[in-house]
Amino acid sequence: MEGLVWFVPAAIILSVIVVIYLARDVLSRPIDRSSDTSDLIPAVQSLSAEEQSLLFERMNLNGDRIYSGATAFLKRQYRTIAWMTIVGAGLLAVLLLFYGANEEKGIEAVDLAWRTGVSFLVGAFLSALSGVIGMIIAVKTNVRTASAATRSLGDALTIALRGGAVSGILIVGLSLLGVFGLFWAFGGFENPKHTPELIVGFGFGASFVALFAQLGGGIYTKAADVGADLVGKVEAGLPEDDPRNPAVIADLVGDNVGDCAGRGADLFESTAAESIGAMILGVAIFKATGENDVAWILFPLVVRAFGAIASIIGLLVIRPGRVSNAQRALDVGYWTTAVLSTVGMAIAAILMLGSWWFFWAGLIGIITSVLFVYITQYYTAFNRPVREIAEASRTGAATNIISGLAVGFENTAIPVVVISVALGTSFQAGIQAFNDLGISIGDSQWIAGVFGTAVATMGMLMSAAYILAMDTFGPIADNAGGVTEMAEAPGDVRDITDGLDAVGNTTKALTKGYAIASAALAAFLLFSAYLETAGLEEVNLAKVEVFIGAMLGGMLVFLFSSLAIRAVGRSAQTMILEVRRQWREQPGILEGKVEPDYAKAVDISTRSALREMIAPGLLAVLLPVAVGLILRAEAEAAMLMVGTIVGVLLATVMNNAGGAWDNAKKYIEAGHLRDADGNAIGKGTDEHAASVVGDTVGDPFKDTAGPSLHVLVKLLSTITLVLAPVFI
Repeated sequence: MEGLVWFVPAAIILSVIVVIYLARDVLSRPIDRSSDTSDLIPAVQSLSAEEQSLLFERMNLNGDRIYSGATAFLKRQYRTIAWMTIVGAGLLAVLLLFYGANEEKGIEAVDLAWRTGVSFLVGAFLSALSGVIGMIIAVKTNVRTASAATRSLGDALTIALRGGAVSGILIVGLSLLGVFGLFWAFGGFENPKHTPELIVGFGFGASFVALFAQLGGGIYTKAADVGADLVGKVEAGLPEDDPRNPAVIADLVGDNVGDCAGRGADLFESTAAESIGAMILGVAIFKATGENDVAWILFPLVVRAFGAIASIIGLLVIRPGRVSNAQRALDVGYWTTAVLSTVGMAIAAILMLGSWWFFWAGLIGIITSVLFVYITQYYTAFNRPVREIAEASRTGAATNIISGLAVGFENTAIPVVVISVALGTSFQAGIQAFNDLGISIGDSQWIAGVFGTAVATMGMLMSAAYILAMDTFGPIADNAGGVTEMAEAPGDVRDITDGLDAVGNTTKALTKGYAIASAALAAFLLFSAYLETAGLEEVNLAKVEVFIGAMLGGMLVFLFSSLAIRAVGRSAQTMILEVRRQWREQPGILEGKVEPDYAKAVDISTRSALREMIAPGLLAVLLPVAVGLILRAEAEAAMLMVGTIVGVLLATVMNNAGGAWDNAKKYIEAGHLRDADGNAIGKGTDEHAASVVGDTVGDPFKDTAGPSLHVLVKLLSTITLVLAPVFI
């Protein structure tokens, strides 16, 4: 067992080494025309030397514009988040100092206050750091992917995926570093009984930053995207990423700050909070087994270490010379990760916990992650739901929207069944494992079953680094397509980037499904950890204050979503007016004779995002605190339970409805929808205009409110865990 524990620092060190290697590899790739042009595709080789040089020069210029816009936004966003984080840490420490003493558990208020405050700040810092570094590498990768597309699909895919892998591996590595480092620094190996409760602030800090990062990035990207689509495509009939559209750079920047930095912060806090929740449950078993086996507490970290190593191998097996189909190549890497994760789970479960039943519980989590990938793919790829929405576009935008909402509501059914089966079977596996081991925890088998669900949750999170790499691959491929379009590259180059972009749209949707599935599977784990920390055995909805807490939890999800969607609407209106103003005052823009003022559009999205993220963010943080302080611990538990269930369901609706609307538009653009004579119905038609409207409605669903709900659900858990001593 001791040997396996040191897999954790080994995985952290390996992650750092691989991140440095991948970053150096990506940044060393050429972005200019080289003297040897023999490996260029024929369409680029046919250009003159001067035309080739001009092509790469334009790519670099557009890449620099995206980089400047993205870094400027991040600096302003994280300055805003920084001061809120410092204030939040101070208030948290004060609350715990005056109300956090727990004589029964032997935790002094001063000790709890300062350690939790430090954990909060470390979690917030590492969450921000992982998002910033990952996004900077991503925006440096897009122009290199565009350049690689002038040579081959394999080169372009490999560079884009490796750029995404920097983010995925770094996030998982830093999350492991934070939890393991704090556990060690706070004396966890000498006194493991209380340490997980002292480091729970790490998850809260990560959640705090993730909420504002996802909200700010989501509002930014959709303000630009909606504005660019409605004015550019519908009003002016411009193609995607047309350089005459003033909002196009802001749109491309938004892909990075929303999908790279935002989603990275989301899954950073997922891995951290859910590991700490499992460790807290492990403490109860550690005590019941005579306090002689710390494996129950450290098992979640060891499993995640095996998962990080499996993801690294899965990412590195993809080689340029072997790539003929982008989606198939990514699938090979994913299945490699899943198989190796299964082997790692078996080793950890048998050697650390001594029961095959825990392996089966972990395997249930791994299978659940695979199922969610394919469920999401079914609802968002060119399958029956997407085709149904595209067909509805024949009769206008209204029927398109009706069909999309129906698909969104429908797609909650299968995920809920999968989650229910996963929870039920892993719960029973946990009970069976404890029976086989002869472990008894009081008069109840509840802890045994919950620990089984914790193992399943850890199993699902083992592939987090690979999933995150695929997610960041999406905006890199999207940006590469924009760079080639704005550089006026030959059509064969854009065909390669369009193919990668199509795969990237699928991988981004899959990551949203994975993120909400991890939130759903972990909800029971984190809720159980809260009950254990707060000393509650049941939650009685017949009590009026508890029922009120439950109602407020459901209401929070809808009000939060309303504020996020309304923020996108207001910001998009401002963007639309700005684009119209530029075209009106500078007619030469649409003629291609005058360059638009891209910086102005970027500034509008930045200011709107930073202004609009405050209200929903503060609501999500302050309402749970108010309920806990006024209505106390049991009402807080009800708020957590109902808010989690409603949040998971609504996020599923928004994510997959938005993804289906998006791909219904792409289905039409690809010429798959045909008229009575068999002719393709494509861009510039009424059907296409209707699908663009549907896509625009879905944009804030899938990229702002939906992903932000993932964070909200986990924020509810972490904030209640941290403040449980105050609410008792």
